[in-house]
Amino acid sequence: MNAKISSKALQPKVPSDLLNLLDSFPEPKILLDGQYRIIAANSAYRREFGAGQKIEGQFCYQLSHHYDKPCDQAGENCPLRASMESGETCRVLHVHHTSAGREHVEVEVVPVKNAAGTTTYYMETMHTLLHARRDNRNREMVGYSRPFNRMLELARRVAAHGSSVLLLGESGTGKELVAHAIHDMSTRASAPFVALECAGLTETLFESEMFGHEKGAFTGAVGSKVGLVEAVRGGTLFLDEVGDIPLSLQVKLLRLMEAGTYRRIGGVEPLSADFRLIAATHRDLAEMVRNGTFRQDLYFRINVFPIQLPPLRERIEDLPMLAERLLSRLEPGRKISLSAEALSMLTHHDFPGNVRELRNILERALIMLDGNTIQPQHLDLDTMKSGKKEVPGTSPIEEIAPLASLEKRYLAWAAEHFQGDRKALAERLGISERTLYRKLSNTDSGVP
Repeated sequence: MNAKISSKALQPKVPSDLLNLLDSFPEPKILLDGQYRIIAANSAYRREFGAGQKIEGQFCYQLSHHYDKPCDQAGENCPLRASMESGETCRVLHVHHTSAGREHVEVEVVPVKNAAGTTTYYMETMHTLLHARRDNRNREMVGYSRPFNRMLELARRVAAHGSSVLLLGESGTGKELVAHAIHDMSTRASAPFVALECAGLTETLFESEMFGHEKGAFTGAVGSKVGLVEAVRGGTLFLDEVGDIPLSLQVKLLRLMEAGTYRRIGGVEPLSADFRLIAATHRDLAEMVRNGTFRQDLYFRINVFPIQLPPLRERIEDLPMLAERLLSRLEPGRKISLSAEALSMLTHHDFPGNVRELRNILERALIMLDGNTIQPQHLDLDTMKSGKKEVPGTSPIEEIAPLASLEKRYLAWAAEHFQGDRKALAERLGISERTLYRKLSNTDSGVP
């Protein structure tokens, strides 16, 4: 099939100038009717999503999601449905199947109207989020669960604006990674990203770090120093654990935010500040305001766009992928996997320390590991009790039994209780569908 759009292969009512316009864009674009059916696609869409197959006449949700029904009927927010109902442009972050695998894609749907002002088509544009792969794989954000995608969608939306952002969430949820992602997706991406840990800062240290100082400004100031506000010019300033800033220092940050100017310690000339503020905390700042331990005016100044980061226990379906990615970083070049029993133990743990705790657990397991497969005995969860009920046949204190026997019992239990199909069960277990077939052939239970 030609990469260029052929009007003979499409509905004849689509104007040729619209088809030419569609194919002139570098981003993947398609034309849709009101029944979710693709009636035209440009070359970029064919490369990213077509995979050599016929596109015209297909339903968008079939190609993008591999669903058998519209995504709004599968629990997703559908931009096409929203655009049809509102008559306006709508954007949503989805996970799509692309030529590179599953990707986070921002989907934008725009109604296309005729000369009479009647909507005749809907133009859908796909923007793949590449922020995690630009320069540092260690900053890559991993996850496809709905809580994670909702958080990422908010980050994507605010990135295009200069508003202050407040990242809220438990310790270990990856607030600095999200701050980096917002910076990387913003117009300030080419400028510096500077982070400051606010916990434990004294007044003198805070001012020196933030604003810098002139030579001789205080005892020990043998030379001048550029502060973070000056170093971050044009970029993003990330203040981690902003809730730990003492009241005496909060007024200095407020003055900086409101005036947009500052002075080095010992300096007299006012300097202009140019940065985007992203603050983060695990504390309840609203409660601190009520208790008088956090300034209300500063709270409203930094809380322009709050984003709540989901704890790992609320996105547990991301755990197999997270574990795989963390293992590849901890032991690059070595193919390490989790046994079904070990994965089950992890998925039934509460993770009060979130992703940071998961990383520590895996790092310890690698130290204890002699082979290439992490087993339950390599995992130490005793110091952080989850309180969750163990899966039958996997509790390390239930009995001492051969690992092969435990695996058979666990697979039988999983096959009986899992609500999805065989392919979904294999993905959840972190093994191939063929391996699942083979292992189940040795059990007494089939796959529902």
